[in-house]
Amino acid sequence: MSQLFQAPKLDLDDLEVIDDINSIRDELASVLRPPKRWTGGLRRTSQARAIQGSNSIEGYTVTEQDAVAAVEDEPPLSADDRTWAEILAYRRVLTYVVNVGAEPGFEIDESSIRSMHFMLLEHELSKSPGRYRTGPIYVQDEAGGHPVYEGPDPAAVPNLMRSLAAALSSRDGDAMVRAAMAHLNLVMIHPFRDGNGRMARALQTMVLAQDQVLEPTFSSIEEWLGHNTQHYYNVLAATGGGAWHPDRNTRLWVKFNLRAHHMQAQTLRRRAADAESQWALIDSLISQHGLPERTGDAIFDALLGLRVTRPSYVKRSEVEDRTATRDLARLVELSLLEPHGQTRARYYTAGALLREQMQRLRDQRVALKDPYPGLISEITVGAAQPGF
Repeated sequence: MSQLFQAPKLDLDDLEVIDDINSIRDELASVLRPPKRWTGGLRRTSQARAIQGSNSIEGYTVTEQDAVAAVEDEPPLSADDRTWAEILAYRRVLTYVVNVGAEPGFEIDESSIRSMHFMLLEHELSKSPGRYRTGPIYVQDEAGGHPVYEGPDPAAVPNLMRSLAAALSSRDGDAMVRAAMAHLNLVMIHPFRDGNGRMARALQTMVLAQDQVLEPTFSSIEEWLGHNTQHYYNVLAATGGGAWHPDRNTRLWVKFNLRAHHMQAQTLRRRAADAESQWALIDSLISQHGLPERTGDAIFDALLGLRVTRPSYVKRSEVEDRTATRDLARLVELSLLEPHGQTRARYYTAGALLREQMQRLRDQRVALKDPYPGLISEITVGAAQPGF
């Protein structure tokens, strides 16, 4: 019996999809590496969407605006105390992944994995952050409340984690496949009392960071997984078979992850193209209305569908409160922003003119191409058949 789940032999379709993803990622790298005004905004929203996606899988309702607030170290707009603590904790983990994972020579070992888990749950010491579980663990179906997966015996966890750390030291094969297998093995070992799903997804991003083709923020598929939660649960069910079965076929799991990478890469490519068009519009508006250059960031955030607040505008533009108030009032006057609320609770969204431009961009978008058209149906069937 294999100690860990093993990667399947890739077929010709997989190799073609990997080549396609690498082509898109190379294209994105050439666009994102040179300094551009909009890469900061794209990086900020990409990290926020990763935080939002991974936490939403765990049942935490996270708005994109609150996720952005966490990235920018600002207070939340709507999250309750418990959800905000989870958001901040996952931000800490991703900050560690982004800043350490891509360092030349960095190796992922048990210590780094346990440190990440401590960052994730240090606000709830009762959940034993950074420590392996010492008892059995079951994953329950949220709808029916019945167990859908039983983790391996707790006595086996330390050896399994040592085996996982040893496997992570290898750089053989494609990074996306290695990252997918790291994710699968950690979530199936379920080494911790809580936070295993988020840890597995963060570990996947960290393995991708070592590839150094794209920044970790842009190579993550956590946003895509968050938007496709049921499919994610289904493929785990189809692969795991309800308990620790490392000899099971991982073909569907790897294909599902490659599909997520392909769809996420297409999404990022489209956002980069949108950003170019949006900044051309912003430059035109600034010139036409004699606006200060600093207002460009606020207009861009509004075009991305984000809320603009006076404190965030002051922080980023480095102006006094009075100047910020004057700038935002001018943008409202021009129908570029629309105010909501009063005094300290006031925020701004895209005004009528910007909403028209946003709709025009959406209407021009080409639909994403699914690299595995029949895969989701196959996964759904597999999840319904435990012996698949």
